[in-house]
Amino acid sequence: MAPGEFTLAGSDGPARAGLLATAHGVVETPVFMPVGTRATVKGVDPNELEQLGAQVILGNTYHLHFRPGAELIEELGGLHRFMGWDRSLLTDSGGFQVFSLAETRRIDADGVTFRSVYDGSVARFTPELAMAVQASLGSDIAMAFDECPPAGAPRRDLETAVERTARWAERCVAAPRPEGQLRFGIAQGGVDRELRARSAGHLASLPFDGYAIGGLSVGEEREEMFDVTASTAQLLPAGRPRYFMGIGDPEGILRVIGAGIDMFDCVLPTRLGRTGSATTWEGRLNLRNARFARDERPLQEGCPCPACTRFSRAYLRHLVTQDELLGLRLLTLHNLSFLLELCRAARRAIIEHRFRAFAEEALGRLGSGTAQRAPGELREA
Repeated sequence: MAPGEFTLAGSDGPARAGLLATAHGVVETPVFMPVGTRATVKGVDPNELEQLGAQVILGNTYHLHFRPGAELIEELGGLHRFMGWDRSLLTDSGGFQVFSLAETRRIDADGVTFRSVYDGSVARFTPELAMAVQASLGSDIAMAFDECPPAGAPRRDLETAVERTARWAERCVAAPRPEGQLRFGIAQGGVDRELRARSAGHLASLPFDGYAIGGLSVGEEREEMFDVTASTAQLLPAGRPRYFMGIGDPEGILRVIGAGIDMFDCVLPTRLGRTGSATTWEGRLNLRNARFARDERPLQEGCPCPACTRFSRAYLRHLVTQDELLGLRLLTLHNLSFLLELCRAARRAIIEHRFRAFAEEALGRLGSGTAQRAPGELREA
């Protein structure tokens, strides 16, 4: 497969199992992508990520542009070589970070002026700059520069963001790009279905290699988020991958897969690990809780991660309460492994036309908060 090719290996209702070719290999979807904002997934070695089965990780254009600088990374052989990662890389355009700086930014038709979070200096991002930085980084997938309004923004602001995102998407498509780099556009519109349809329709008319749903999971009501995701996904080209930006809990992943989403990312699993929490079929476990002091069970029975195959909850709690780095690393590895295994099981279920039953069982166990074992399909795997 040549970079940019996307084929379906199976489907079950809206849920899809696909293959996406990049310059660094073929990615099996649906896929969870760990976030490595500053060219590292916090606390995890690239070899460990490979052993867990991670296929794609994220870097962030905004942060890498300022520290250490895209020019330096390019001089040192590109982001893959710089961070020692041989599989696929996706870089966010930095738009979300820029638009989170509401107090210091100034938006115009050409781009955004803001103050750097690193030294307070005045900086400017344009669609052309965002694409040039990602070209220098050498990522496999580069995201278009978009305007991401906050949750609850007035419709007038949402409409302006949709229009500006459309014009900027056209400029991103026209910008020079390195051979083999894929480009994804981003649909905006908040939870307004008409604006979402307008944004998706315009993006679909542009020659992107994939299409993302942005501007959700930023504080809106959760069921409304899922409804808008489902309706928007069906408006995006069926022959291209669909990416939901920013979801990383088991329920959310299963829900967006069921809506026809192929790719998703989030800092949640690594952040939970660093704060002493683990994701399991019993729900989220806070290892600082005294009830785990004598618990000899693994975090999750049958989990293949280093934390579960060797250590008890009691030992992990000891590490966490004593602020030992090993404890936070092990929890991070477990949380990533849990989501990656979930996606692999979902893919098998889609190909075997049993995704709905698989998701219902999994969501039921997650909702009960009492499951000590994974759903049947995961146990068999």
